[in-house]
Amino acid sequence: MTIEQMRQMYQAQPFQPFDIHLADGRSVPVLHREFMISSPSGRTVIVYQPDDSFNIIDLLLVTDLEVKAPAAAAGTA
Repeated sequence: MTIEQMRQMYQAQPFQPFDIHLADGRSVPVLHREFMISSPSGRTVIVYQPDDSFNIIDLLLVTDLEVKAPAAAAGTA
């Protein structure tokens, strides 16, 4: 995972929720652009959740970014 790939997900227009998958098997959802902030170097991000909990993530430990299907399209087949 590169810093640039994470920036592209963050800056996507329109923003789409996505999950950050980590090397230890955990998954951290990014529900809104406003819930994520990057360090000045770009190597670390903090992801907040609606309940004000948060994760501090080293991008060197990110294995995958999974884009969530839009809610309206998820129910249609």
